[in-house]
Amino acid sequence: MAGAAKETSLWPLRCWWFAEGHGTYMGEEKLIASVAGSVERVNKLICVKALKTRYNGEVGDIVVGRITEVQQKRWKVETNSRLDSVLLLSSMNLPGGELRRRSAEDELAMRGFLQEGDLISAEVQAVFSDGAVSLHTRSLKYGKLGQGVLVQVSPSLVKRQKTHFHDLPCGASVILGNNGFIWIYPTPEHKEEDAGGFTANLEPVSLADREVISRLRNCIVSLVTQRMMLYDTSILYCYEASLPHQIKDLLKPEIMEEVVMETRQRLLEQEG
Repeated sequence: MAGAAKETSLWPLRCWWFAEGHGTYMGEEKLIASVAGSVERVNKLICVKALKTRYNGEVGDIVVGRITEVQQKRWKVETNSRLDSVLLLSSMNLPGGELRRRSAEDELAMRGFLQEGDLISAEVQAVFSDGAVSLHTRSLKYGKLGQGVLVQVSPSLVKRQKTHFHDLPCGASVILGNNGFIWIYPTPEHKEEDAGGFTANLEPVSLADREVISRLRNCIVSLVTQRMMLYDTSILYCYEASLPHQIKDLLKPEIMEEVVMETRQRLLEQEG
């Protein structure tokens, strides 16, 4: 994906072939970027996605969010968008995956399911006209998140893929939220499917797992600093390139640049 600085000429020749999209305007027979960001092209439509931006929800997106308020038959969720997202009581599985209509008892027990401060993974079900997002957690892969580390990045740096849940061979797993919230956690030995996504694993995390999670976190910070797209392969290559260095040293600018340069080279070799 190409990048563009603000006021950069994108296509000075034959600009009539292209249509102006978000983040662009037509200059003197030139299509010019009005924001600094990554260039996206769909047929003749050219857009520039700003590097620093709030999350604009799309149906089907995978997001990681934090519960901010419990209301009547719904939860308010912070998802890095301009408005709070909404998770309806009817849009989630009951504990144990039970299928029935929600009752008054379920409404009274809402704070027992999810309370303020809880982190969840969910899917965007609908986007309203004002930009607010409605979520659902009807699959057992969604729900309450347990122990791990949350990293917040710009949504424009998260690459869209078929799946955003990745079990990495280094021993940790990541959820790459389209909203820029990334969750890193120890890979579970077995999936807890009978809990319906409400039971958080609070067993002590081993030192080895904590070190892997910390290294992955610093690798993601390094990739973001160098404006590289985040997806499972780039994160894994960066992790492998960082192994000769101590975890704390990965935040030093010179080592950060060295590791990311090696990662970029491996990705180019893979593509070539």
